[in-house]
Amino acid sequence: MSKLIVNGGKRLCGSLRVRGAKNSVLPILASSYLTQGESVLRNCPDLTDVRVACRILRMLGCRVRRAEDAIAVVPDGAAGTFVPAAHMCEMRSSIIFLGAMLARTGQACLSMPGGCDLGPRPIDLHLMALRRLGAVIREEQGCLRCTAPDGLRGALICFPSVSVGATENALIAAVTARGCTRIRNAACEPEIVDLAAYLQKCGAHIYGAGTSELYVEGTARLHGAEHTILPDRIETATYLTAAAVTGGAVTLCRTDDRLLRPVLYCLQRAGCGIRCEEGRISLEAPQRLQAMGSIFTAPHPGFPTDAQAVLMAAAAGAAGETRFTETVFPRRFRHVAPLCAMGARITVQHSEAVVQGVPQLHGASVRATDLRGGAALVIAGLAAQGTTEISDVCYIDRGYEHIETALAQLGAEITRKEAASAGMC
Repeated sequence: MSKLIVNGGKRLCGSLRVRGAKNSVLPILASSYLTQGESVLRNCPDLTDVRVACRILRMLGCRVRRAEDAIAVVPDGAAGTFVPAAHMCEMRSSIIFLGAMLARTGQACLSMPGGCDLGPRPIDLHLMALRRLGAVIREEQGCLRCTAPDGLRGALICFPSVSVGATENALIAAVTARGCTRIRNAACEPEIVDLAAYLQKCGAHIYGAGTSELYVEGTARLHGAEHTILPDRIETATYLTAAAVTGGAVTLCRTDDRLLRPVLYCLQRAGCGIRCEEGRISLEAPQRLQAMGSIFTAPHPGFPTDAQAVLMAAAAGAAGETRFTETVFPRRFRHVAPLCAMGARITVQHSEAVVQGVPQLHGASVRATDLRGGAALVIAGLAAQGTTEISDVCYIDRGYEHIETALAQLGAEITRKEAASAGMC
């Protein structure tokens, strides 16, 4: 089990390249199972979740190879319909393979997905959408047994609430279904747009990506395509915030400010100077950040829930009071306790966290309990006085490619230590 050792107080400066988006590459990898011929996906981050997705594709019969940041997938002849529980438990996004397997083979068997514990994240919307498309789904002893006896067929799908994963599953399943599908109250996230762009390159007919209503004309056959994964907006937010808490000045390359404007606005309210150019974001931070007022997480184009924890770490040392209201995941405050162990003053009541900034955080031994909460502890450690030791780094590795190497490139004093004990996150 790895640990990160952070010696705080180092000002971060320099430039860094942003990797491809984790939340984009995973559904695109799953959707590549639908095609015939080779797909080449570029700008793919080297993350544990991405490795799991590649293992699942291989188990389904695909040929998968990686060279630097490119992943090539050849599903010709693949007909797998079963994903073992061990793989499903490793990441929440594994449920996205359900729509792809049903669409390609007409059947699927998998267990309930795992991933970070952020509170109730039912997959009922996924199942509702697939049933509308003609799937017959039975839940037996923790497993989903799914068939499409008459094949998938187009339908009207109206989501009662916005769900990124359910929108992705419905979209993937619909592109080769017979007839037309209309998806209402669809998620509008940039990662949905990226998934649609890849599928369109493969020959799919999709309209309205990026809006709350998607229209899909089913096509019988998709071919492979080349596609470059869009920049990771949450990685961008994380490294900008890391520079902000240290009074630093950084430039992030191969990113896009249009993907995270609510986060940039909050950093500007904190006193940071931000300059955006094509493919680049530069930030220069004040000596001490100011409070950011009230922040409400919401589906895109609102403030992303995935950035809540890292901004809270910044608010912990800012002058004044910042309030966070979490509307997406009710249990996404598990990083509060370890932040308080580092000297933060945070109170939580129901879905709201109130942060009273303190002049100085101090190092401590803390444990990551989820992906973004773990990143928040790294940011707090960079700002803290003394040494912070963060265990259960496997959570952080699910969404950041060698976070210690990237931050060290900017001047952070951070190292990875392999502990003797082993376990699973």
